Amino acid sequence: MNNQSLYILVIEDQQSIAQNIADYMEDKGHVLDFASQGEQGLALALTNHYDLVMLDLNLPGMDGLEVCKQLREQASHHVPIIMLTARDSIEDKISGFTTGADDYLTKPFSLAELEVRCFALSRRHLLQTNNTLTFDQLIIDRKRQQVTRAGKTLELHSMGYRILIILAQAYPQVVSRSKLAQKLWGDEPTESDALRSHIYQLRNMLDKPFDYPMIKTMHGIGFVLDVKSEVKNDGK
Repeated sequence: MNNQSLYILVIEDQQSIAQNIADYMEDKGHVLDFASQGEQGLALALTNHYDLVMLDLNLPGMDGLEVCKQLREQASHHVPIIMLTARDSIEDKISGFTTGADDYLTKPFSLAELEVRCFALSRRHLLQTNNTLTFDQLIIDRKRQQVTRAGKTLELHSMGYRILIILAQAYPQVVSRSKLAQKLWGDEPTESDALRSHIYQLRNMLDKPFDYPMIKTMHGIGFVLDVKSEVKNDGK
């Protein structure tokens, strides 16, 4: 599914759950650190640069909500946090997100789903924080608003650039035509051919001169970036 290796901190006091996570995630090539108490987990999270923190709510001493709160207040950078807990009420979830969690998974959970959510959080975090996004031959420099493919600078119109950014931020998900139109024009009505025209112009610049098209049409659904090799993101 994905060959990216993540550096993850697991703060979980139940040894059996921690062991199950370790067996599955390490077998997939991820590197894990573990803490069984809140204070210990917070210290590790503030010391090391993790791609992700898995945080149980029911911890001895400092509970998960307090760990999350302290991490958000003290950390010099944002680290994605996924809360793992048996508490599944709406109130508990609201408390978790309000405190600063990025995602919430209730026990018992699928380890395969946990890994997918870890990838999604890690990728979303990179796409939100990095100035330079790399998708195979395609490099998007958001600071300079400059796009290159295979070393060639692409002279995109502003609307084409905005479309490309929306697809890049959503990758690898498909963006529906209606969602794309809403992000581009809000609730303002537009001509039915306007989006088609902008996509056509973007393809002429991004795809036509190169060896394969990167904007893929999912018929009846929308559009998605088609990337031949793993996404890399560089720079802050």
